[in-house]
Amino acid sequence: MSEEKKGTQIEKEQHRDERIEKTGQATLDENNQLENIHLISIIGEIEGHDNLNNNSKTTKYEHILPSLAAIEDSSDIQGVLVLLNTMGGDVEAGLAIAEMIASLSKPTVSLVLGGSHSIGVPIAVSTDYSYIVPTGTMVIHPVRMSGMVIGVRQTFDYFKLIQDRITGFICGHCKADKQKLEQLMMETGVLTKDMGTILVGEEAVKQGIIDEVGGIDKAMKKLHNLIQEYGIVAKS
Repeated sequence: MSEEKKGTQIEKEQHRDERIEKTGQATLDENNQLENIHLISIIGEIEGHDNLNNNSKTTKYEHILPSLAAIEDSSDIQGVLVLLNTMGGDVEAGLAIAEMIASLSKPTVSLVLGGSHSIGVPIAVSTDYSYIVPTGTMVIHPVRMSGMVIGVRQTFDYFKLIQDRITGFICGHCKADKQKLEQLMMETGVLTKDMGTILVGEEAVKQGIIDEVGGIDKAMKKLHNLIQEYGIVAKS
């Protein structure tokens, strides 16, 4: 390898490492120039309009949304892999990310690792195909609010509207039954904190939320297969 090529390669690796550190994203193109896959990680708490403290691991929606728009417009990216290990977070930001992923014209696959809780559930099901590792968890629970809440009927109607948006999206992008999903949300004998249900690995598949139990190997293989099925090729 010439010094010039070596320098270019080092610079490319440094840029990739910086991008991963700042946004949790990378383009996996070293081994197969015909199928460039973009990796997006949803880690920690999904941050909305308010900045969280510096001690929290967060995913910023202002990083994810522009990247998804750029992916859709790119002729170099053929597929998207979404890795999730999130406790949930801002409802509006989470739904915005899920809607963007669902509307991509390119193949998408998600993989739930440690967990995909709360508003992380819509993101996990927004892809064309979803996986969860055997020890991965998903927490299904009703919408929660922080701060001052006005105790009037209109407030609870608004809560229900938000909840219907979330359950509608989830059921529209997976095999889960709406009635069963709402039962899981209102379960009071599982969680120590108010209500909801924890689904581990295979249980999330049995409930129709996730497509299959598997790890990164299956997720990558499935994404490559979807790229072939879609007939998407890189443009020179």
